[in-house]
Amino acid sequence: MSLLKKVFLVTLFTSTLIAQKMETIKLPFTKANDVTWTGGENSFFTKSWNSDIITNVSEPSINIYQPTNYKNGTTVVIAPGGGLYALSIVNEGKKVAKWLNDKGITAVILKYRLVPTQKKEAIQEYKNLSKNHPEKLQENVSKVIPYSIKDGLTAISYLRKNAVTYGINPHKIGFMGFSAGGAVTMGVAYNYTEKNRPDFLVPVYPWTSKYPVQKPQTDSPPIFIVCSSNDPLDLAMGSIHIYKSWKEFDLNAELHMYAKGGHGFGLKTTGKPTDTWIERFYDWGVNENLITPKN
Repeated sequence: MSLLKKVFLVTLFTSTLIAQKMETIKLPFTKANDVTWTGGENSFFTKSWNSDIITNVSEPSINIYQPTNYKNGTTVVIAPGGGLYALSIVNEGKKVAKWLNDKGITAVILKYRLVPTQKKEAIQEYKNLSKNHPEKLQENVSKVIPYSIKDGLTAISYLRKNAVTYGINPHKIGFMGFSAGGAVTMGVAYNYTEKNRPDFLVPVYPWTSKYPVQKPQTDSPPIFIVCSSNDPLDLAMGSIHIYKSWKEFDLNAELHMYAKGGHGFGLKTTGKPTDTWIERFYDWGVNENLITPKN
């Protein structure tokens, strides 16, 4: 493929993302007593992750993307990953929203609270702590993730309360999260109440090494779990344990464990079977009557 053609395709895809109809809503939240943020959100491209990211989120918000052609009433809240130090906003956010919109699903990208960092230093700090001071990383993550989970629950409450406004089904609101966002997904699963219970869960390579598997609630919603056996963060067994914990209570669960795929594949095109995991999610959603197909 020529360089000119590559540039054209990237420009075309970027333009398509920009063309998505989007509304931003600031979510209500209770100020953290034990975490202090300075400055606002930072948004930039990092060569280290080859990705656009957002860091230093101190106030939660949601970006609501509505389907433009066909709308089936189903909504998916998307929690991008990034080690709780960043949000992989394109590969695990906007691309996912675009794919869901094309299937008639309302997509809601959640910007949940992250570990406080300075601009351009977030990724380096995360890598340094992961390699040299994992106990400090765990401390930072453990301090912030309760607030991230609250943000996820608040997003569900807001959408359910305003279902008529957005033309969505209040009984078909799901939560999908990647890596650290997968940990937020499981936090939502373990801490919901009647008002903010998700109708289905989709943890994708969930960060179980930092947010361990717990006992599910007795009325836990259907869950669709995705991971790869060769995940370099050793998350495969955690995903299996989530599946087992659901089945031990005879709860509805489906697990897709790919032999190869690594970590962070999101909606990247890699030439591996993981490229189609989201299609398997869609098939599952239709089979579970959570998603109504166009025809």
